[in-house]
Amino acid sequence: MKIFLATGNINKIEEISKILENMDIKNIEILSVKDNISIPHILEDGKTFEENSIKKAVEIANFLNIPTIADDSGLSVEALNGAPGVYSARYAGEYANDSDNNKKLVKELSGILNRNAKFICVITLGNPDGSYHSFRGEVSGEIIDDPRGINGFGYDPYFYLKEFGKTMAEIAPDEKNAISHRSKALEQLKRNIYKIFEKN
Repeated sequence: MKIFLATGNINKIEEISKILENMDIKNIEILSVKDNISIPHILEDGKTFEENSIKKAVEIANFLNIPTIADDSGLSVEALNGAPGVYSARYAGEYANDSDNNKKLVKELSGILNRNAKFICVITLGNPDGSYHSFRGEVSGEIIDDPRGINGFGYDPYFYLKEFGKTMAEIAPDEKNAISHRSKALEQLKRNIYKIFEKN
């Protein structure tokens, strides 16, 4: 059984592939753009992580004619009414990079004591016939003003995990893959994946 992993983000490909590998999902081959498979650009115009994840998974599954995993994920900050949310990757503008987004985040939180935040990930397994199954994972933390750590990507250096006393970028990759929002969503997918394929 082949499943395509629908993202052009190499960091996400490596992270998701490693998590799935650690989960020991048997008889399933994970393909991605690293296998020289071209996919169309999907406009992420949904208002929720679920909408974007479903749209990507179903449209690319239909394009490639194989089941497709897509994720939409980001940071939700309590004091910012859930922002950056679905705009996490482009919080500081359409062509913003991680540094730009983090600078804006810290600026927006200047003088605000409530730093509660959570990373959210919605994983969708879409099929060429348009059917899909979605799974959501979350991890809670706090936003700090100064980056710490060299692991991870995105907002990881600013996302402080109280139970570890470290940021997401300070813990080892294997630790992150065990507790992250993406791992929690993928764990649910793993528990259901064989049942899903039996139905199809």
